[in-house]
Amino acid sequence: MENVQKKLREEAKNLLEEGKVDVIVGYEQGTLPLTATPCFISDPLEAEKLVWNAFCVQNLAKYVHDVIFLHRESQKRVKPEDRKKKVVGVVARGCTTRSLLIHLQERQYDRSEVFVIGVPCTGYVDKKKQSALLEGEEVLEGVLANSELQVKTASGDRKVALAEVLADNCLTCRFNNPLISDLMIGEAAPPMDADREFEAVDAFEKLPIEERWAYFTKEMAKCIRCYACRNACPSCYCKICFVEQTQPRWVGIGEDETDTQVFQLMRLYHMVGRCVDCGSCIAVCPMGVDLRKFLKKLDKDDLEMFDHRAGTSLDSPAPLSTYRENDREDFIFNP
Repeated sequence: MENVQKKLREEAKNLLEEGKVDVIVGYEQGTLPLTATPCFISDPLEAEKLVWNAFCVQNLAKYVHDVIFLHRESQKRVKPEDRKKKVVGVVARGCTTRSLLIHLQERQYDRSEVFVIGVPCTGYVDKKKQSALLEGEEVLEGVLANSELQVKTASGDRKVALAEVLADNCLTCRFNNPLISDLMIGEAAPPMDADREFEAVDAFEKLPIEERWAYFTKEMAKCIRCYACRNACPSCYCKICFVEQTQPRWVGIGEDETDTQVFQLMRLYHMVGRCVDCGSCIAVCPMGVDLRKFLKKLDKDDLEMFDHRAGTSLDSPAPLSTYRENDREDFIFNP
């Protein structure tokens, strides 16, 4: 990872100096130990801030979309002959490139507006797992060395194997290397244990429908509708979300549990053929709602019913935006 990080900084500096990109969206060291946070670099001298490690969590495709659209809005106040295109460079792992591909498929921006700096990924740290293993103790200092977290807490020094705190979506990731890139940094990462990708879904499907519904209602009861999952998701980019519409009003603003369930159900179905299993929604959820189980169920159905994988090819549009005469329709009558 150190070699990748060094090369990343060098290439980012060159790209900015040569004017190939106007800004680079990447990660920098966080203010807390064992954290990284998204950053936006337009000065070549600031390229040294870039980091690439197991603490880089957020799917940066979200920010690429926002930067491009904010620039477009600003250009509306400029004379047509003076308007400029903004090229956004982005540090992208496999799941990030899948989200970028979805944006391109959905014609959110042109391919020439994004410069993809591909990086190999071996997974990122799940903060909830880390906290559980450290029994909730605050990390005062910490480093990642020899595939283990070496941390200092109020009660003393601790060591945690990196494999024990990797996010579940990373452990079974099938696309941990970039699917598209304009510049690839480092060697391709070894494959993860993708054969177990749908294990949890398979077990869930075998439960009686009453138990499945009970699990759904239990998980949704945790939701406080802070909308962090929506705000972090790279596939949620509507200018006005349905939960904020008043004409018509889809979801109430009170504490009725059915309103929360409707919000989550509608958002889940907006993700059909569009979720890349990046884990951003789970990472930011303050209540630990198990969104992934339901998203992976839709992912499995997408694969089995339509032979489709979200964001794996520009030539493979989302199943709900296309029509084929041989589409399976039995799910309509026998859900």
